[in-house]
Order: sequence, then structure tokens, then C-alpha cells
Amino acid sequence: MRKPEKGHLEIQDDGAVLTVRVDGGPHGVFGPDIADRLKELVDRVDRDPGVRAVVFTGAHPERFVSHAEVRWLQEEGAASPTVGRRGAAAVVRVAKGVDRARVLEPVARRTPLRGALQLEALHTTFLKMNASGVLFVAALNGSALGLGAEFAWACDLRVMADGEFFIGQPEILLGIIPGGGGTQRLTRLIGTHRSLVAILEGKPFTPAQALANGAVDEVVPQGEVVTRAVELARHFGARPKGSVAAAKRSVYFGGSMSLADGLHVERTEFFTRVLSREGQELMLDYMDTTDATGELPLYRPDTYAEALTSGTVPGPRSTTDRKVSRP
Repeated sequence: MRKPEKGHLEIQDDGAVLTVRVDGGPHGVFGPDIADRLKELVDRVDRDPGVRAVVFTGAHPERFVSHAEVRWLQEEGAASPTVGRRGAAAVVRVAKGVDRARVLEPVARRTPLRGALQLEALHTTFLKMNASGVLFVAALNGSALGLGAEFAWACDLRVMADGEFFIGQPEILLGIIPGGGGTQRLTRLIGTHRSLVAILEGKPFTPAQALANGAVDEVVPQGEVVTRAVELARHFGARPKGSVAAAKRSVYFGGSMSLADGLHVERTEFFTRVLSREGQELMLDYMDTTDATGELPLYRPDTYAEALTSGTVPGPRSTTDRKVSRP
């Protein structure tokens, strides 16, 4: 019996931006080893104020991440009795509770709950990426199916290689459906009907189709994928990390709620930033510049251009020297 392929992450630390090559073995698959290493990485960069962005790309020469390790999925499924939708819902609820409790996790991992716990942990990692002030960019150096595509959907930006490559959700052709978030994140990217048709057919998008549908942000020659992804990572990562986190939470989580609930999320995140030292310093600098020049800084093209490049509106004094005064 062939054993699941071992996977690991090759991390290149360039200061504010990390470039991470996902090595899923000869076939470039996503298995439990990569899931564990990814959790550790996301936890680390989320806590590190010096890391502003992470670029993921594939170690395989023509694949970002092929798809999940199928034996991993099959064996975890075989370890549990067949259940209906109600039974499956109960298993998922228990797994969520165990994952949060932590203390029971080592015991539960020796039971048929193990597969549900692994899936819950992976979703938790992806959700932490969505809530983090770190910008995550998928540099799709090649094709991505199934969990490989879902990993890309969980990132904030996607740059894909032009050529004979593809990205999509083929799970229905194996008698299953996407389980790593594809039915939810792809739907939010390209719309309900297009997502449903793509998932029901199981046919992937070409790079041109993915770009036209909004599933990726840019398509560039394969040799330029990582370079362009790093450029985007540095550009967006220059924004204040706390504000990036607040904006991501408002869009990713608030955007799927009712309007009233989504506005509540936005208000909450807005006030955390208005009351923050960083927000106060930048707004005071903005007002000082207005007083000094007689014009609103964002209505001066040169100032606006500088702000887009540096990530913040320039002010007359360094924010590190600013003493915030409150009424």
C-alpha cells in the first residue's frame, strides 16, 4: 500500500515578505503534513509585527498544489461509519467543540472523529488567514485542483501563470464535493450561479477564464508569477497591519451577513482603528498637513501617489515622534 506523501514548506525570509514554496512531494499534493506546517506558519506570522505579507507558490514546476492527498481523504472517511446529513452535522459540531476545547483533542484524534478534527483545523487556519493583518498572496506557478484551488481561494490575492494550466473544483467527479471551503469562497469570488455550474461540472478554468470570472487577479507569464506576487505583497503589505486586519474581517466576515449585521462588524472594526494610536497619529498628521498647505492632502495628486506607494498618507512629522493628544 502506497503511503501518503510527506509534505513541507520551504520558507524564504525576506523581512516583511516571506516567500513560501509548498512542497507536496513528487505529485505536489496537499496532505496532513502541509496542513500542520501551514497552521504553524500562519500562527507565527500573525503574531510577528515585522511580517506584512506571505507569498505561497508551488515547489512542483507546473503545479501550485495538485489537490488533496486522496488517500488521506479516503482513509479518514473509511475510519467512520456511514452517516446521513444529521449524523454528519452532529460529527462536525462535536469536532468544532473539541477543536476549541483543545484539552480533549489528543483523545479525540484516536477516534473516528479524527478526520472531522483535521478538517476543522484546516478551516480554522484558512479563517485565521482571512482575519489576519498579514496579506496572503497565491503565486499560482501552475495548476491547482480541489484543495489546491481552495488554498488559493483562501488567500487575499491570486496571480496565475499563463499557459496550459488550470484551476478548479473537480471533487464531484470522485463522488464527493469541495470540503476545504470551495463552495463558499469560490461562490463569494465569482457569484452563485457560476460557482454552482463549475462545481457541478467539475471542469476547471483556464487562466483566461479564471481571470475573466474574477477567480484570479492577474495572469502573467510563468516565469514572472512569483516576482509579480511579491510586488503585490509589498504594495498591499505596506498598509498598516492593524487596518489590513480590520478591513479583511469586515469584508470576509461582515460581507456574508445581513446588511445590518455586516454594518455592525464594520462599525466595530472602524472604532478599533479610530481609537488606535496609529490611526490617531496618521489623522493628526493629515490635519497638520492641511493646515500647513491649505489643501486636503488626498486632493494633491503627488501626495496621493506617494501615499499609495508608501502605504500611508505622508505627514510633517514621523509617527514615532508623535504624541497623541485627546480631547
